[in-house]
Amino acid sequence: MTEPALRFWDFELDPAQFELRRAGHRVRLERKPLELLILLVEKRGELVSREEIIERVWGKDFFFDAERGINNAIRKIRSALNDDSEEPHYVETVVGKGYRFIAPVKSASPAAQSSSAESTKEPTIVLRRPRALPGKLWLAGTGLLVAVLAILFIFNLDRVRQRFLASSSSARIQSLAVLPLENLSGDPAQEYFADGMTDALITDLAQIGALRVVSRTSVMRYKGSRKSLPEIARELSVDGIVEGTIMRSGDHVRITCQLIYAPADQHLWARSYERDLSNVLTLQGEVARAIAEEVRVAVTPEERARLTVRSTVNPEAYEANLRGRYFWNKRTTEGSLRAMAYFQQAVDKDQAYAPPYVGLVDTYAHLANWGLLAPREAMPKAKAAALKAVELDDRLAEAHVSLGMVRFAYEWDWPAAGKDFERALVLNPGSPAAHLWYSKYLMMLRGSDEALTEAKRAVGLDPVSPDVNHQVAWLLNAAGRYEEAIEWERRTLDMDPGFPPAHSVLASAYEGKGMHDEAVAEAKRLLALSPDTTDAVGSLAYIHARTGERSQALRELAELEALSKHKYVPSIDSATVYLGLGDKEQAFRWLEKACEERSGYLPWLTVSAKWAPLRSDPRYSDLLRCMGLPE
Repeated sequence: MTEPALRFWDFELDPAQFELRRAGHRVRLERKPLELLILLVEKRGELVSREEIIERVWGKDFFFDAERGINNAIRKIRSALNDDSEEPHYVETVVGKGYRFIAPVKSASPAAQSSSAESTKEPTIVLRRPRALPGKLWLAGTGLLVAVLAILFIFNLDRVRQRFLASSSSARIQSLAVLPLENLSGDPAQEYFADGMTDALITDLAQIGALRVVSRTSVMRYKGSRKSLPEIARELSVDGIVEGTIMRSGDHVRITCQLIYAPADQHLWARSYERDLSNVLTLQGEVARAIAEEVRVAVTPEERARLTVRSTVNPEAYEANLRGRYFWNKRTTEGSLRAMAYFQQAVDKDQAYAPPYVGLVDTYAHLANWGLLAPREAMPKAKAAALKAVELDDRLAEAHVSLGMVRFAYEWDWPAAGKDFERALVLNPGSPAAHLWYSKYLMMLRGSDEALTEAKRAVGLDPVSPDVNHQVAWLLNAAGRYEEAIEWERRTLDMDPGFPPAHSVLASAYEGKGMHDEAVAEAKRLLALSPDTTDAVGSLAYIHARTGERSQALRELAELEALSKHKYVPSIDSATVYLGLGDKEQAFRWLEKACEERSGYLPWLTVSAKWAPLRSDPRYSDLLRCMGLPE
C-alpha cells in the first residue's frame, strides 16, 4: 500500500515519492535532511533522540561526526521550511536530547495526493467552453484575473515568474558549475578528500565538449558561501549548479549530488552513490555520466568511453594523490615540497596510476619556474614523469599538458609542444591549463592576438581564478599593452590581494609606462610577499636601474651574487639587471648562461617589449638559434 502524503500548513511531505512540496511545487532538499524530516514528521509530537536519528538516517555502523552531521541536516530543513530556531513553527530543539516536530500534521486525501502529484508534472492546458456569463460581469472577472496575474508576474511574488518560465520551456543547461562537495565526515582533516573529489568531478565533466564547466579555482571561492544558487550562477555565468555532500568511513565512500537549473532554482535530479575507495574512479565516471544525461548535452562516443572505461586504484595511492593536489593548490614553496612528497608516495603505492606522475611534473616545473631549483636539475625529472603519465594513460589530458609544458619551457621543441597542447584540448576542451599553455605557444610563434583569444577562453572556464586572469595580464604586458595589463592585474588583486605574480607584472607594466614610483612600490610588495625568490630582487634592481638609481641597483645586483653562493639564482635575473643598467656586454654574457641553463623565461625575449634594445645586436641571433626559434 502506498504511504500517504502528510500535510502541514501549506507543505506536503510525500515519503513514497521522496518529495517535499509547497503549494504543489517541489522544494529542493538534500537526501539526508529529507530522510530526517520524514522521520520527524512520522513521529510528530514525540521527542526523537540524536541516537535514533543516527541509527535511522545514517545507520548505526556508519561512522561520522554526529554533532556536525545532524546540525547540518536540521539547518537545511529549517531553511527549506523557512523556520526559525528561536521561535520554531515546525522543528523544536530539545537541548542535549534531540528534536520534536511540533506543527499539526494530517494525511492528504487520495484525491489531493493525485492532484498534488500531477501538479509537479508539466502543465497540461485544457480548453473548455466557458459557462455563459453576463457581458459586463464576464469582462470584469476577466480583467480582475489578468490584473492579479500581472501583479504576481511583475513583482515576482513567490517566484511566480521563474515558475512560469521554467514550466513553459525545458531547463536547458549548456554551462555548469560544480560547487565544493560538503564534507560530512566531521573530520576537518578530510577536507582534502572532499576538495579532491570535487576537482575530479569537474575534470570529468570538463571533458564533454558541448558543456562549459567552470574550473576548480573559481568554484572553490564559494566553499561555505551563504549566497543563493541563482546568485552564484549569475556570478559564474552558468545555467546549472551541481552541489552535494561526501562522507567517508575508512575505505567506504558515499557521495550525494543534485542538479539545479539555476535561473529558476529548479531541482532537476538527485542521486546517491556508494563505493569502496578502490572503485572510486568508476564512481566519478558514473556521477559525471548521470549529470551529462540529465543536462541533455551531446556526448560523443569518445567522450562517453573516457567516462566509462575506468580501472581500480590502490586506495592509499588515490588518497596520497589527493593530499598532494591539496598542497599543490596552495602555490607556496612549502606547499610544493609537501605536495611532491605525497605525489611520490602515491607513485610508490601504485605505479600504474597516472595522475600522481602529472603532479610530480607540475611540482618540479613550479620549483624551476620560481628559481627554487635549477632547470637542468628539475626538468629532466619532470619530463620522465610526464612521459610515464602519457604511457600509462594516453587519454589523460593533464598528462599531455604537462609533457607539452616541459617541451615548451625546457626542451624548446616547439612543434612537439604544440601537438601536445592540441591533443590535450581534444581530450579535455574544458581545461584552463591546456588553453593557457596553448596561448603561450601561440604568443611565441604567431603573435599576441591569437594568444590572447586563447587565454580568454581559459578565463571563461575559470572566471574568478587569480592565476588565470594573471596569465592574460602577463601576455598583455609582454606585448607592450601596459594599460590593459594593469587593468587585468587589478582584477586579479581584487580576487586575491596577496597574489605575488600580479605585483611582478604590475611593476613591469608601470615601468613600461614610465610610472617609476608605482613600479618601485609594486616590486617592493613582490619582495615582501616572496622573499624566497630571486625574481623579486632582480625586478627591483632593474627598476632602480631604469629610474637612474644606479648605486641602489648595483647593491641589489651584489645581493644576487651573494645569494648565488648558497642557492640557485637564475642567470636571467642578473641579465635583467644589466639590461636596466644599459650594459649590453654583461647582459648578453648572462643571457648566454641562461641559454646553457635552459631558462624557461629566455624564449620570452622574442616577444617581451623590454628586451627590444638587444634585438639589433648580432648576438641576439645566436640566442634564437640556441632556442630553435626562427630569426
